[in-house]
Amino acid sequence: MGKHILVPIDGSKHALHALEEAAEMAKAFGEKVILLNVQYDFDTFNTRRFFSREQVEEYRKEMSEEALASAIEELRRYGVEFDVKVRVGSPKKEILSEAKEQNVRCIAMGSRGMGAVRGTVLGSVSHGVLYESPCPVMVIPECK
Repeated sequence: MGKHILVPIDGSKHALHALEEAAEMAKAFGEKVILLNVQYDFDTFNTRRFFSREQVEEYRKEMSEEALASAIEELRRYGVEFDVKVRVGSPKKEILSEAKEQNVRCIAMGSRGMGAVRGTVLGSVSHGVLYESPCPVMVIPECK
């Protein structure tokens, strides 16, 4: 089997559109898709004051499962082999780390995700990944 295709998934329609492109490519090349969901690190003083570590972990688990559910269903329909990864930290940093660790063929991601940046052509995460990636990046634009 060849290299893999990394697809960051945040539950947005943009990420799912990128996943469709990645699934087509993976099917054509007989490769595996790595679905990556990055959860923010909620380890702050106030979080620790009001929530137990177990509550925070359960919340992260629920959020990642929610974000990944449609993507997993989509890949099953395509009949493409896939792995699911969940990381905690900065999305840009974790996407780049996963790409390096897995030595992926490319990263396929939406031009915008669930982040708060709305006034730019590319979201801040996709922009950062595009310029610091160790491999080619396909930034899939919004479909209308």
